[in-house]
Amino acid sequence: MKKFITLISLVIIIACKNDDKQADSIVPQPKIIHEFGFTLNNFKVINDTIKSGEIFSEILLKNNIEYARILEIVNTVRDTFNVRSLKAGKPYTILAKKDSTGQAEVFIYQHSKIQYTVIDFRDSIPVAHNKSKPVKTVIKKVSGVIRSSLTESMEKAGLSPYLAYKMEDIYGWSIDFYRLQKNDRYKLIYEQLYINDTVPVGIGEVKAAFFEYGDKPYYAFKYKIDSTAKLSDYYDDAAKTMKRQFLKAPVKVSRISSRYNLNRRIAFYGNKIRAHKGTDYAAPVGTQILSTANGVVTESRYAGGNGNYVKIKHNGAYSTQYLHMSKRLVRVGQRVSQGDVIGKIGMTGNTSGPHVCYRFWKNGVQVDPLRQQLPASEPMKKDKIPAYLKYIEPIKIQLDSIEFPKKSLF
Repeated sequence: MKKFITLISLVIIIACKNDDKQADSIVPQPKIIHEFGFTLNNFKVINDTIKSGEIFSEILLKNNIEYARILEIVNTVRDTFNVRSLKAGKPYTILAKKDSTGQAEVFIYQHSKIQYTVIDFRDSIPVAHNKSKPVKTVIKKVSGVIRSSLTESMEKAGLSPYLAYKMEDIYGWSIDFYRLQKNDRYKLIYEQLYINDTVPVGIGEVKAAFFEYGDKPYYAFKYKIDSTAKLSDYYDDAAKTMKRQFLKAPVKVSRISSRYNLNRRIAFYGNKIRAHKGTDYAAPVGTQILSTANGVVTESRYAGGNGNYVKIKHNGAYSTQYLHMSKRLVRVGQRVSQGDVIGKIGMTGNTSGPHVCYRFWKNGVQVDPLRQQLPASEPMKKDKIPAYLKYIEPIKIQLDSIEFPKKSLF
């Protein structure tokens, strides 16, 4: 009996050793990597960036493509991709043979994190395709509290500064972002775009927003009234349009350096009273200046202390003027829409720093635009309101459920 048990034990030990040998002999398989529509494992992959002054032919020459073949590639794909459009700093990928020649077979140029061009010259006739990486959309919910500015609040929360621009677009007619108060608060439901599931590549739509400005709540919901509408617009929780005929300011993300003041004293003029009938928005030279409403350009010229300026007539009652531009981008008689870029911030004329002096006329008299009750755009039709209110009901519940950050976080 003891001999039998010993024999069985020996068989088990030998079997285990054989299993260990078989396990040791299993070679782990490499992970299959797919990108740009190729299985990268089949190639020698070379990732690099375009150097300053580097051209397409240089890149292929150093990757073992003869000059005659390069000319053939360039001429064949020119309708799809102009090789002269390569920009320094942009990444590219070479897919080359895995043999001793290391000869390039595919050139991939990345215009952005999403857009890229593939030039495939494996066959006798080269081909080029403009492609896009698949983008995943994730709905995000965030909130913040103002301590000094909207941009600063978003930066501290790790949010994209582009969201601040989005907020100004939404509330540009109803909230004065140059007069935000400490402890004003906001909430957002928006789309974050990703490639490869984890790499953020931008912001999509802001679906809904809430802004508590001076203890007054402002809701905004993006909504397309019907299938015939070209674009979606923002409306509040009572179905009123968020738009007004005029933007609050002609410049995004700047600051007011001087307000409309009929009793202002200026040291440059001997501390005498010299009325300032405009509102100055300070920003770096070259910052875009926007038309605050639809209208027709009535003046676009250079004139003494005003420097380069543009004046726009909006209707029978309202006109606006934009002074001290470094560059004018519209001409007399040109029709402009609200938000169109009409010039750039400068220091032309009488000015001590880069800004735009924004002047506002009502019935031929210059007035303070920040004190005007500006008319709203066309309201939502009454028969459309019930469907809208039903649509926003669950979204409003989501907004209201978002908690504000604790003060200690700021």
